[in-house]
Amino acid sequence: MFSRILATAFASIAVAGVCCFGQDKTVGASLYLANRAPLVEKHYMELPVGNVKPEGWLKDQMQRMADGMTGHLDELYPSVMGSRNGWLGGDGDVWERGPYWIDGLLPLAYMLDDKNLKDKVQPWIEWTLKSQKPDGYFGPDTDRPYEPGLQRDNAHDWWPKMVVLKVLQQYYDATGDKRVIPFMTKYFRYQLEHLKETPLGHWTFWGQQRGGDNLLIVYWLYNITGDTFLLELGDLLNGQTEDWTEKFLDHTMMNSLFSVHCVNLAQGLKQPVVRYQATGDSRHIKSIDAMESDLRRYHGWPTGLFGGDELLHTGNPTQGSELCTAVEMMYSLEKMIEITGRTDWADWLERVAYNALPTQTTDNFDTRQYYQQLNQVMVTMGERNFVSPHEGTDIVFGVLTGYPCCTSNLHQGWPKFTRDLWFATSGRGLAALYYAPSTVTAKVADGIEVRIDESTVYPFESTVRFDISFPDKKVKSATFPLEMRVPGWCRQASVKVNGETISQETAGKIITINREWKSGDHVELDMPMHLSVSRWYENSAVIERGPLIYALKMGEKWRKVSNDERVRGIHGDFYYEVHPSTPWNYCLIESDLRPNDLQNTFKVVEKGMDGYPWNVENAPVEIHTKARRMPQWQLYNESAGPLPYSIQDPAELAPEVEDIVLIPYGCTTLRITEFPVSRK
Repeated sequence: MFSRILATAFASIAVAGVCCFGQDKTVGASLYLANRAPLVEKHYMELPVGNVKPEGWLKDQMQRMADGMTGHLDELYPSVMGSRNGWLGGDGDVWERGPYWIDGLLPLAYMLDDKNLKDKVQPWIEWTLKSQKPDGYFGPDTDRPYEPGLQRDNAHDWWPKMVVLKVLQQYYDATGDKRVIPFMTKYFRYQLEHLKETPLGHWTFWGQQRGGDNLLIVYWLYNITGDTFLLELGDLLNGQTEDWTEKFLDHTMMNSLFSVHCVNLAQGLKQPVVRYQATGDSRHIKSIDAMESDLRRYHGWPTGLFGGDELLHTGNPTQGSELCTAVEMMYSLEKMIEITGRTDWADWLERVAYNALPTQTTDNFDTRQYYQQLNQVMVTMGERNFVSPHEGTDIVFGVLTGYPCCTSNLHQGWPKFTRDLWFATSGRGLAALYYAPSTVTAKVADGIEVRIDESTVYPFESTVRFDISFPDKKVKSATFPLEMRVPGWCRQASVKVNGETISQETAGKIITINREWKSGDHVELDMPMHLSVSRWYENSAVIERGPLIYALKMGEKWRKVSNDERVRGIHGDFYYEVHPSTPWNYCLIESDLRPNDLQNTFKVVEKGMDGYPWNVENAPVEIHTKARRMPQWQLYNESAGPLPYSIQDPAELAPEVEDIVLIPYGCTTLRITEFPVSRK
């Protein structure tokens, strides 16, 4: 399952020496932090925070974060992120929200090399490091009476400290601050001593559900220090954490309604793979495959997510999916890919990142949605068919609408994704496992520093270009492997080096080019995208191309609304609602969906990149096709009504066949994504 499938490249001779292809397993120790025995060897190693920088549209995206909520949450949400926060020594909020924010703000600050953002991060780091007690405990330690909008109790809960551990790990990777390692060592000894009396679920059940995050950092520290007590602690943590491996293999959870909190599921997804490092037991990996299959069948969405508002709630396209689910699912998949090298999980990650994530925040990053719907035809206040409806504020865009956890936690999504665009390999090379415009500077070969500029407008185009250079001008060349993933949706990818085609590979493979690289070398990876149709809830049809799914382009009327006094203190001063200005109740025509006819019945129009891509106005790709309206398909509770079952002839169709336009899902706010299908 985990064997790296390497490309067989065409033989060629380089002017300056022999050019060979395939992964070099004979090179010595890794240049970056690898697993220490007895942990199972990881396929890839993470690069330090800041080694990968965003470029192109991705840099624009992250700058918008810095200029918007991420960079200014202390001003937009001062009651929690201001000086009263318990993680700054105050008497206010002591739980997860402050740490959540810093977990995303810190990597953003270092990737953008933004001094102002770094200055906002540092007080949280300093207070945390100074808060440690002689026995190893750290963080707030005092429970206080309830105040509206604040979480002032459960100060000793294990769960928020898990978030802080992730913050400190990133901080150490970015700065090398020598205080972090003894701090963590001391805390983990504290955990080993106290967990038997006060287990992970003692204060709240969140720690017991999310213990895999704690375990992840324990193994990271073990790889640095080699302290064997950390392996003992890992066993203890694993025993107290929800047994996700058995839950997934049992099938009952994933085949049931309301059986698990959606964010716990997204975080728990990584726990079996994290634990696999210590056991080597293939059951851990098989459990993820079982979970993915069950999720797709009973609750799955084509975005890579699932109906969960907040509990697991079918694949109905008008259920909700929480923003926290998206960013936590991404982080889980990033860790799972790092450990196993699974290319299908990289496909899954890109589905979430390039479809679900962009649509749930506004262009200027001033507000966000708590839930998104696949078929989302109105964004208004109102009760919908959600398990947790939060006074009807769930799908309007606001700073605090829905629930504030997402306001605090959304910031990790793009920065952590950017960091892991590039990994170090065991052969002292580099791997690009998912694609976006970026620059990586890292050590390869015998410690030579190389820079690779990745230029592309992927996921909107099929070509990714890599340009090799060496920061030290005295270095003219270096021999190392460069790995590139062929996505599962790509029938055949090709690689050119300096204009010469040297490798072609099929879906799901890794292309490895191991050669002497010179400054100025240019690599071009082409992954042709083809239209396809997938079937989902009620046999509805979804149009796909490459990593993107496509949804109906609708006219959008945005309006800023002041919250009434009833909810203002909890859900913020204002929100944005969005109303449609064009029809939405279309069905696709069955005969148009035949695989051999798709290229003729669906016309792809590549408009190119012109400004910020993730909106209706600037969508870089359109797909033009025909559809008919279904007059009986109307609103229900301000959502699209029950989806008419596809294929069976509907009772009524409008007589006209109309032209419609589909655009990438991530570019939409209002949309139909899962279309009913008619034989007429």
